[in-house]
Amino acid sequence: MVVLIEKYSRVLYVFVGALICIFYSTLSYAEWYKKDAAVMSTSIRVEIWHKNPQQADVLLEWVVEEMRRVDRLMSPYKPESELAIINSQASVHPVVVSPELFSLIQLSVAHGIRSDGRFDITFASIGYQYDYRRAVKPSNDLIKTTLPAINFRAVTLDPTKQTVSFKHANTRIDLGGIAKGHAVDRAVNYLVKHGVQHGIVTAGGDSRIIGDRRGRPWMLGVKSPRAEGHAVTLPVESLALSTSGDYERYFEEGGQRYHHILDPRSGKSVAGVQSVTIMGPTAVQTDALSTTVFVMGVKEGLAYIEQQPDYSAIIIDHRGKLFYSNDLVNP
Repeated sequence: MVVLIEKYSRVLYVFVGALICIFYSTLSYAEWYKKDAAVMSTSIRVEIWHKNPQQADVLLEWVVEEMRRVDRLMSPYKPESELAIINSQASVHPVVVSPELFSLIQLSVAHGIRSDGRFDITFASIGYQYDYRRAVKPSNDLIKTTLPAINFRAVTLDPTKQTVSFKHANTRIDLGGIAKGHAVDRAVNYLVKHGVQHGIVTAGGDSRIIGDRRGRPWMLGVKSPRAEGHAVTLPVESLALSTSGDYERYFEEGGQRYHHILDPRSGKSVAGVQSVTIMGPTAVQTDALSTTVFVMGVKEGLAYIEQQPDYSAIIIDHRGKLFYSNDLVNP
């Protein structure tokens, strides 16, 4: 009997030991995987929790390649992109475009309608005349003569033929206020479809979070526009967040800051706001709304965001003072 007990005790010990080994190997097998890249004129970061390193690498690489594909499609600086072809030909004749680009232009025009033109992709009609690296800006005379070309209503869309055309000869469009959010959403949707439950995709100022950080919220900081560090840090999960700031692309001359967020009504850089952060369900919407609210300013922008269900705002004005939409508790 003693021999039997010892025998089965040894078997049980080996069996339990094997289970423990399997348990610990499973735990150590799942970990965080990340990838960084420079795409769409900004920094891309993807981080996911996954149990399979090979599959994680495939997913991360797909995200970066998808960002590159969107950039090839929508960059105004690549002559072969569909958007660049629109800008060069749409004032002469209707240009047939892909369903993806057509849909995003439609959404952009819809934002223009809802915001009474504060969000206007035709800002590029003057915007391309600025060169922030070389501190070049268009003259007041050039802005005055070109300003009529900034009008989202000058963009004619034919859903049946999938064409885009311009009513004004000098009109150009730029999807810089919405394309990165679109790319982030596509990446997140793909990751979720392939089983990712925890992760984040970031493209410059646009991020979208999948779940939480394994039992803890993700901590995302809103950059301080005029100093190192963050103006505020937010515990978030399962949402998108976009920040538009006057510190991203700019130069200063004569005590004035010339930055890339233009007021469509003047063709000049918006004054009165340093940054706007919008939080909500999708990055394509938070991206567009952060630009819209920036152009509107504090009072009008907060009133506008209160009309948008499920979206919140943090605004830093020209003095560095923070303002919050009503649904956020002031930290």
